[in-house]
Amino acid sequence: MPEWIWFIFIFAFGCCIGSFLNVVIYRLPRDKSLIKPGSFCPECGKHIRFYDNIPLVSWLVLGRKCRYCKAPISPRYFVVELLTSVIFVGLFYMYFHTDLLSSVKIDGIWLIYLLHIILLAAFIAASAIDLEYWVIPMSICWFVTAVGIIGSAAGMYIIQPVLVREYMLLPTASPSTASLAVGAIIGLAISWTLMAMGLLKRSYESTSPEDAKANEEKTGSGPKNESSEAKHINHRVEMFKEILFLLPIIICSTIVFWLTREVEFLHSFWESLLKCPFIAGFLGSVWGYFIGCGVVWATRILGTLAFGKEAMGLGDVHLMGAAGAVIGPVFVVVAFFVAPFFGLVWAGFQLLFRKIRQIPYGPFLSLGVFTVMILHDWILNRFCFYFFR
Repeated sequence: MPEWIWFIFIFAFGCCIGSFLNVVIYRLPRDKSLIKPGSFCPECGKHIRFYDNIPLVSWLVLGRKCRYCKAPISPRYFVVELLTSVIFVGLFYMYFHTDLLSSVKIDGIWLIYLLHIILLAAFIAASAIDLEYWVIPMSICWFVTAVGIIGSAAGMYIIQPVLVREYMLLPTASPSTASLAVGAIIGLAISWTLMAMGLLKRSYESTSPEDAKANEEKTGSGPKNESSEAKHINHRVEMFKEILFLLPIIICSTIVFWLTREVEFLHSFWESLLKCPFIAGFLGSVWGYFIGCGVVWATRILGTLAFGKEAMGLGDVHLMGAAGAVIGPVFVVVAFFVAPFFGLVWAGFQLLFRKIRQIPYGPFLSLGVFTVMILHDWILNRFCFYFFR
């Protein structure tokens, strides 16, 4: 098949996914079904016909207005569809027509491409919602995390494990990181159990019922618009609640790590167990999730303790956890440190044009993840080979 046909197909596919992302962006924060009813005008409620729902084209043909009530259609619909299709095409070109991911031909590279476009599509939706509502839906984070864990476990049978490890194409665990991941899982289960028993308290439980519901069901983060009661919350005390939640995870990780290294029969068993590609991929992705969460959560706690107000939302924590499950622990840490540079660019833009609009940090984190994807080889050759080889 000629290559230009592939590019047209990928572009059209990206437009369709972008159209669906617009549905997610509008409906998910409003707790509406993503399936029913069909597309409708939010102003007049009229059902949108298929010929008025063609990605990119319909927005232009209709003159950016509803056919029935003439209400303006947000430019976001066009931007999201175009952005998604351009990213899909761009990654397709870089992954299949350049040496972006490796210098050798890799069978099964389509899996990497699939995982990455799912991640980026989800992050486009999460960023758009974060920009409008200052929340990141947990359902998006859980979806990407599940995709990353399943893809990493299955990918060890689709791509040669030696190539996966050599070029860090997917998260894969060594015996040490696998033991830390298992310990973290045990510790997380203990923390959840203690919380269910009421022995551990959720942070920011004293917020209003509306904020608490949005906090628990959508993001897990603190309220963005503080109520009069929330304004008197001692944020440092809330951070100590989160530290108590994290302690079992840290302690159990340390114990399991020590046991698998110092107890001879456990060490031998663990070494042989990690030779199974499925387990290595599964635990590698889980460890990537914990590292992605951990680097943001540590910043959230330290920043809040230092400044006395909530530094970052828990939605950002789980967003980077989801990214770590897909791109692995090393690259998610690099992405976290790349993100502030986009924040500085935005700050410079505001200073130059005297703008005062603040935006949440989720979009910057998403841009950091996208950057490490397209700079994969550069990061691998100039950073990873020096510190992890």
